[in-house]
Amino acid sequence: MRYKLPQSVLVVIHTAALDVLLIRRADALGYWQSVTGSKDFEGESFEATAVREVLEETGIDARAPDARLSDWHIENVYDIYPRWRSRYAPGVTRNTEHVFGLRVPDGVAVRLNPREHVEAQWLSWRAAADCCFSPSNAEACLLLPRFVPEIGA
Repeated sequence: MRYKLPQSVLVVIHTAALDVLLIRRADALGYWQSVTGSKDFEGESFEATAVREVLEETGIDARAPDARLSDWHIENVYDIYPRWRSRYAPGVTRNTEHVFGLRVPDGVAVRLNPREHVEAQWLSWRAAADCCFSPSNAEACLLLPRFVPEIGA
């Protein structure tokens, strides 16, 4: 078995109007979240991980000319939820999560990977924060206006 690395990304996908894309997990139906995912290998950059995970989970190309990926230079360290700890090497209990934002145009097509997510919705940044099961994801949604200075809040 290949264990997941305890280094991951959180990518808050949003529009210029600060609407946030949330996706519902297939393995935990009440869990809404932004795009997340672990590095595939130790040397993979967080940016490369973010680009790959966004494409895998939503079909959105973070490198498209009308998309803007930004590194928020925030890292969260948290306990891995017990239900998912078996995916990591024995003894690994904490994960480091690096946060990005991805601005996309209104109406961008979302194509979910049904093995990972079963539903998508666009919500205002505050409503998105209220829906996120993960505290770090909710906090990232609430920080969004700081990273889109021309909108502010």
